Amino acid sequence: MDQKCIGVDIGGTSVKLGLFQGDGTLLRKWEIPTRKENGGAYILEDIAASIRRQLSEEGLALSDLEGAGMGLPGPVLPDGHIEFCVNLGWKAGNPQETLSGLLDGLPVKSGNDANVAALGEMWQGGGRGYKNLVMVTLGTGVGGGVILNEKIWTGMQGVGGEIGHMHIVEGEVERCNCGGFGCLEQVASATGIARVAGRLLEKEEGPSSLRGIRNLNAKNVLDAAKAGDALALKALDTSCYYLGWALAAVTMVLDPEAYLIGGGVSRAGTFLTDRIKTYHDQLSPMATKKADIVLAELGNDAGIYGAAKLILG
Repeated sequence: MDQKCIGVDIGGTSVKLGLFQGDGTLLRKWEIPTRKENGGAYILEDIAASIRRQLSEEGLALSDLEGAGMGLPGPVLPDGHIEFCVNLGWKAGNPQETLSGLLDGLPVKSGNDANVAALGEMWQGGGRGYKNLVMVTLGTGVGGGVILNEKIWTGMQGVGGEIGHMHIVEGEVERCNCGGFGCLEQVASATGIARVAGRLLEKEEGPSSLRGIRNLNAKNVLDAAKAGDALALKALDTSCYYLGWALAAVTMVLDPEAYLIGGGVSRAGTFLTDRIKTYHDQLSPMATKKADIVLAELGNDAGIYGAAKLILG
């Protein structure tokens, strides 16, 4: 019988799971709520119970699996150890060892969720055909994942690829969620794009369809920019400039073949990526062969694909 594996992507609201064949075919996917009560004490137990339940429904046993891969929202060391996963309430420990124990010793491998999503995109998504790429997710924050020679690169302490917390804006007085000032996330995430536009609305007096919108968000800005609103275009251009600048800096260190742009903001498509590429190319003159800047394709499934790939190799 063809061996199978499980891919697990743990988020702050829900846990996504997938059952894969050995060739990477997704057979079944499902979700369970992320129970964060009591410091996230129930999350791994719920995952193990859900895997057992799904296998039973499929007429399978744990022995039919090669293992389970897992994406975690925080820095992960090569042995699976974490110091914290803030959004889950987890502190220092080794969740992959814990989940393996809950699954009768089934092999479990884990990685940072953004890195794992990048691996999934390289394998079955927008990154197919590339061996060296960087994925950038533009959502509430800015996440990053680095793939070198088809393997996740995490760095010494698991923070490799944390592109959103590169210091990129001088003179910023508001503090980022990481505790720093002037992070890329503050100007290029969905929240950051809305923030840049809000500041321009306060500073400039010109007409804009954004004026009067309560709870301004990135979609408002992107829709207005696509419609030709001058202030919205200026705000988006500012965010893309900083993002292109950050990626140009990464190019001069890693020289990847491609950047994959994912997350909710990426729904703007080439209207967004063309602007990012313009600035990236201008600001990386020594890179005569420019990296491709393309859209991710797997959406919310990237994490479970990448987690499965951790097992399938």
